[in-house]
Amino acid sequence: MAAVAGERGWGMDVLLQVAGPDADLLFPGGSAELVEAWFDLCDRDMLEAMWDTEEARLSQRVRQALLYRLPADASVRAASRKGLSVLLAPCEGKALRRSMMRTVNAIWQAAQDDSSGLTYMTKRLSLGGVYASVLLYWLARGENEAALAAFVDRRLADVLRFGRIKARMGGFPFMARA
Repeated sequence: MAAVAGERGWGMDVLLQVAGPDADLLFPGGSAELVEAWFDLCDRDMLEAMWDTEEARLSQRVRQALLYRLPADASVRAASRKGLSVLLAPCEGKALRRSMMRTVNAIWQAAQDDSSGLTYMTKRLSLGGVYASVLLYWLARGENEAALAAFVDRRLADVLRFGRIKARMGGFPFMARA
């Protein structure tokens, strides 16, 4: 489906032609629900690829997961671009947010992160920003794997640098415990 969607879009008419006359019954929410399901499938593929990773450092596991999630395959990139355009429609904001957060959670799960509480939330918010910028870079220039990996490395280094600055400042006053 992704190869066809990359060429013709994520419309329900394309789904019916590819999967048969009753395929629309699987996605009563329309194209946005179809795109969400495909993005979820991409997340599952990433989780499977990361299943037996032996990388010791968490940051390197996150890096690996990002690179697995955004492959150099032009048909996947084209389908993702068209899918993202469906989710960027004004009425599909919730679907976009759900899809992005599912992917961010899947990346942390693939990286075997076991944080909880405030750390859990801040890690996901930080990675959400990283993932959004990496996703846009990948859509524009994803055919060059080395350049994509270097871009991911720079974004992850920015997050680590922010953590070091926060530590030097002694944390943030608004996060102090009473």
